Amino acid sequence: MSDTPITKPAKALPPKAPPRVNYLNNRDLLKQIHLSKNTYCAYLDPKTDHQYDIILPSLDKINQRTVAEARRNRADRLKRETGVVQNEKKIANTDLVFRITCWEHIPIAVPKIPKALAKKKKIKEILIIDEEPIDDGLADIIDEPVLDPTHIRVNFPPFYHYRITEEKEAYLVGKSHWRGDLISGEYSRDHGTMTPELARMFLKLCERYATRSNWRGYTYNEEMRGQALLQLSQIGLQFDESKSQNPFAYYTAAITNSFTRILNIEKKNQNIRDDILEMNGLNPSWTRQNSNKAYQKPGEVTVLDPAEFQAALDKEEI
Repeated sequence: MSDTPITKPAKALPPKAPPRVNYLNNRDLLKQIHLSKNTYCAYLDPKTDHQYDIILPSLDKINQRTVAEARRNRADRLKRETGVVQNEKKIANTDLVFRITCWEHIPIAVPKIPKALAKKKKIKEILIIDEEPIDDGLADIIDEPVLDPTHIRVNFPPFYHYRITEEKEAYLVGKSHWRGDLISGEYSRDHGTMTPELARMFLKLCERYATRSNWRGYTYNEEMRGQALLQLSQIGLQFDESKSQNPFAYYTAAITNSFTRILNIEKKNQNIRDDILEMNGLNPSWTRQNSNKAYQKPGEVTVLDPAEFQAALDKEEI
């Protein structure tokens, strides 16, 4: 026998699971939404005034508590971007940027005439009835209330950006839906654009959602994806960062509604087509036939005695 030691074969290591790929996350979505909104805005200094630290409903909300919260938000953001821990107490108040939601610089929209009133107006213009004007003596006395006018529809909630001085006085540093100088510029809502990266994210969302088990089997899956993509392009920037930090759920809900809308439309068209086929004595779709079978009730079952059955056969009654 040889003196060489017997070596046992090494155990095979279990295969490692592939790393999980996170194709989209809220942080990247929020970054692209912010960059897209900046294309519609004007700032005193585009490099430093575009990044807000806190969102407030009005300028009166700037106080000691909101300033401290803005410092914490700025310290957390700088830590994520640079990896260096920032002391929030060392951040100067003059470095903070406050986003204030407001509609002051958005023009007033022309009130629309309801369809019913417009129809009545057309009928009166066709008939051309000459009537004597009625003199209302109370017209000069009664003061009719004026309704709050609505503003022009924009693609995302408008806002101002403010900074504060050492004396804690706020001054304007940025406007949304604005082109040119903050003072001599003009309102504009179509000069900006969506970033290509955000558009690719929308495409990826629609593609991944369309592969789910409850949607991928439909023949009109492409139409569902197109409708969802169109919906995202319309409401993509309407996400309000002051109410939520989860744009992924916001966009997923919009895609679900778009897919469901197309599904309901196709079902309605299929029902109309099946009704026409049945009216003309033709066979409808398999979906209609199977649904009719599910609602059919079985007939009554008669149990016969074997002797009576044989006697009936002999008499040729059956």
